[in-house]
Parts: sequence; C-alpha cells; structure tokens
Amino acid sequence: MRFKTSVRNIQTFSKLTASLSSLGKVAWVRLDDDNVRFTIIPETGTQVWAVLSIDSIFEDYTIQSAAQNNTINLELPLPPLHRALKSAINATSASIRLTKKDGVPVLSLTIITNTISSGNTANGFLNSANTDPFGDNAFREENLDANMGGDRETIVTQNIPIRVLTADSVEGIHEPRVREPDAHIVLPSLIQLKAISDRFTKLAMATTAGAGRGASTVAVPKLELAANMHGSLKLSISTDALNISSVWTGLTNPELDPRQVEDGEDGLEDHPSTKLKAAGPDAWSTVRIDGRDWGKVLSVGRLGGRVIACFADEHALILYVYLSNYDDGSDDSVLTASPPTKLYSQLS
Repeated sequence: MRFKTSVRNIQTFSKLTASLSSLGKVAWVRLDDDNVRFTIIPETGTQVWAVLSIDSIFEDYTIQSAAQNNTINLELPLPPLHRALKSAINATSASIRLTKKDGVPVLSLTIITNTISSGNTANGFLNSANTDPFGDNAFREENLDANMGGDRETIVTQNIPIRVLTADSVEGIHEPRVREPDAHIVLPSLIQLKAISDRFTKLAMATTAGAGRGASTVAVPKLELAANMHGSLKLSISTDALNISSVWTGLTNPELDPRQVEDGEDGLEDHPSTKLKAAGPDAWSTVRIDGRDWGKVLSVGRLGGRVIACFADEHALILYVYLSNYDDGSDDSVLTASPPTKLYSQLS
C-alpha cells in the first residue's frame, strides 16, 4: 500500500479542513485513482459528503493498493490535519505520504520553507564608533559568505496518526437517499447568510432564556428556511416573544439537466420543482433547521465558490458547494452537506 502526493493548493486545502473540522472531528477519507472523498457522519448534527477532484488540491499524485481502483480508506482526525496545514500556508512546498512511525500508521506532512538568514555585513566600522576605520584592520580580508545573509531552506515534518480501514468496514457507508427536491436555488453570500442566521438564533435564545432559565438549558428554536422557484429565499425564526424574517430576491434557480433526471425530458415535466414553479412566487418549499448547527454548515463559505441549496419540503435540505478547480476549464469539485432535518430521524 502506497500513497504520496504534493499539495497543490495549500490554502484551499486548509480552508476545507477548517470547514470540515467545525462539523466533525473525525472523517472517513477514501483515496483512489480518480477522487479524494471526505465523509463525516456524526451521531448528531450535519452529515458531510465531499468529493474532490485530485487536481483541485494535489499534484504528483501516486497511489497503490491491492483494492480495486487502488482504493485506500482512512480514518483521519481533522483538527491535527488542519493545524498542520495552517503551518504550511507560507511554505514553498508541502507533500503528504502514508507511512508508519513506531509501527503506527501516520500521514506525514512535510513542509519546506525558505527563510532569509541575517548576516553581519553591518558589523565592523559601521557599528564600531570607537574603532578607527582607517586603522590597521581596515583592509582585513574576510569570507563573503560569513557576512552576507541568504536563503536558508527549512524542512519540517508533522505526523498525523490515522487508522487504515478495511474495505469491509466501510462497505455499508452510503450517502442518504433523498427524494427529488421541490426547489433549488443559488444561495447569496454564505458569510452574509451566516451573520444573519447567527443573529436570529442569538435573539431567539435570549428571548427564550428571559423566562429565568439558564441559556445553556434552553432548547434552541428552529430556523425556518424557505425557497421558491422565482428567485427568492426567506429566513425566519419565531418564538412567543419574537417573530423576524429576512428575504432575498433576484437569486438564480438553476435549470435542471434532463440527463440527470429520471425519464429525461418527460421526467422534467413532472419534476416537483417544475410544479412548484408553475404554482407561482407565493409557493414555497420549507425546512426547519437547528440554528447553531446551521451556523457551522455555513462555515463552508470561507471556501468561496457557488452554493446551491436543494429543498425537499419539510423533509431535507442539501447544500452543493462547488469549488473552483485550480485549472481553468476543468470540472467543478463538489462538496455536499446535509443539515439534520426529518430525513435523519427517518433513516436512523
């Protein structure tokens, strides 16, 4: 079994691990000839299924195993990986390889940086006020390298303990099946959406806690998120003392590709989103989500890119976060994150 690669885009990889770390501490990572997959399935909270093209974050990618498609499955702690990548942000290069240390499998991250060493060229008569610059030592010959600064290469290796998983142990892990969405819409800036969502949640918690109970014992009111097929998104929250909402208009409802819909063009005519669009701008698809968990999901906004939300009314919400690849013209990588709604209580 062998895996070795250079990190092509350290900053993007660091932002990705930061976002994933906020949603779970351990990820199942599947490496193969075609893709890199990160999956997080916590006992409670958001599930994440991320599929990244190799070229989006890696180069000089080498993988070899006895499994089909050279697949290697790893259980990877995310916080140590993120900390290691943060230290590599200003590195000239970084590489990762699968190896062992004291018999324990590790991902070894090697970082190479160039630092400028300080020289002592200014020493001598410029810094010696009591020395006669024209005295006996004025023309002493010295080695140039001893007095001049220069680039110095520094190599740092950080080892992240992991578990190598058997194919049988991950065979039963599958992405949840969700019914066809009623609405799909390109979200506004996730940074803006997160700020408003967090504000709504804090206000709701404050008004609920006002009855005298501690804030830590108060159940967090659900945020209500709704979209129509006419470019509008609505975020609202309601308690006995509070009822506020915010609406975005002029957003984009992406066209569905008939090749991705069952029965093609015929299936597109009967698709739930087609029916919702025909019902007009007052027809909404709504889900209710935990405000604090939703705030964690929106941390993927640091990655940039386009985010499409798919609504299955009162059932599920799925976000598709598209990351622009390193090379122009290549296909987008996609990160899918599913906030916990009724879907997970039904599947558990």
